[in-house]
Amino acid sequence: MIYRRFLNALRPALFLLVATQASADLVVLQYHHVSDSTPSSTSTSRSLFEAQLRMISDMALEVAPLETATREALAGEATDEQLVAITFDDAYESVYANAASLLESFGFPYTVFVNTEAVGRHGYMTWEQLSEIGAKQGVTLANHSADHGHLARKPGEAAAGWESRVQSSLDDAQAALKQRLGTNVPMVAYPYGEFDGALLEKISDRRWYGYGQQSGAIGKDSDPRRLPRFPMANAYGQLDSLKDKLRSKAFPVDTRQFPDGIIQRNPPKLTFTLPESMPPSRLTCFASGMGAIDFEVTDKGMIEVMAPKSFSSRRFRYNCTYPANSGRFYWMSQQWLDLAQPED
Repeated sequence: MIYRRFLNALRPALFLLVATQASADLVVLQYHHVSDSTPSSTSTSRSLFEAQLRMISDMALEVAPLETATREALAGEATDEQLVAITFDDAYESVYANAASLLESFGFPYTVFVNTEAVGRHGYMTWEQLSEIGAKQGVTLANHSADHGHLARKPGEAAAGWESRVQSSLDDAQAALKQRLGTNVPMVAYPYGEFDGALLEKISDRRWYGYGQQSGAIGKDSDPRRLPRFPMANAYGQLDSLKDKLRSKAFPVDTRQFPDGIIQRNPPKLTFTLPESMPPSRLTCFASGMGAIDFEVTDKGMIEVMAPKSFSSRRFRYNCTYPANSGRFYWMSQQWLDLAQPED
């Protein structure tokens, strides 16, 4: 069984043993539907899902509870070679029907992020189904907002109105989960993966972990309010690329210094500094829908990444990778949000 409890009593000794090596990082996988009959853009077929779980098992990776693994990865204290966590957004009925039994057979823990106002609607789990899976060992039920609304402040929206709207969406969901299911974990997954600086402050105030939909691994330099997850829908979760994602390392750049992603210009520019031990010649960056893009190195040694043309979508990303040890890659993703584009 891959899922096992963290060895708390042995952790100090184990940490000393690996202190001279790179800390283990956490890769979080993000799913919506697990089904052959739901929209392809947000679905993972049943056969692909089972094959993904089999690959994780064959690689002997530690599949860990999300909250515990996040805490240890951020602290640089994870003692396994690599950690993986499995998450589902929206609490779709297909997760109950098609994914839960498979996950249980592999012994893998997982987290379901619930938008509480949708519970019981067509295609979603009921409160009874959520209670049933939530009672099983290793299953966590967490906050995905009450109404699945776009939580970034809208253009022209009054500050007081935004404050009231976001507070209700976050706190009503947390209250419903506590009242109906007895769960009160300090985690939220942002609807659509969208956030802005003000929302991140709200998450800080609540001392929650916030999870987006940008790719990459979680490590000690990650921002706990904007944690990455790898989307696993059919288009992104194919086995030929999954191994690299499962073995990826957190990019050794302090993402807490990155912009919140609300664009002021199109295309936006991302600036960061590589560690001295990482020559820029080995860096590769990509932009959504454009493939590999060029970057510049300033005379001060800063990396400047900017796409060669503007984007027409509401959400898009810059991804950067860098070779790590043993054929692995450091992986970082910056999500951008164009509030001038219509909501989904």
